[in-house]
Amino acid sequence: MESLYLLIPLSAGLVLVIIAVFGWALHRGQFDDLEQEGERILEDDPPPLDGDQGSCKGGTEESRVRRDPPNRGDF
Repeated sequence: MESLYLLIPLSAGLVLVIIAVFGWALHRGQFDDLEQEGERILEDDPPPLDGDQGSCKGGTEESRVRRDPPNRGDF
């Protein structure tokens, strides 16, 4: 019986925290457009993030990482 004095306020506090998190998500717009993400995967080409990202078509851009063959004679 004495444990109820602890469990009831803790459960009430947990409910208030859950309501606060839901209100925060609702206020931040998490539930505004639920259809957009489902339709996004059906699109052919997503728009580029930056202007220079759209210039490379088909992976023809060379890597900027220098790739020298390993020198196996030097130990």
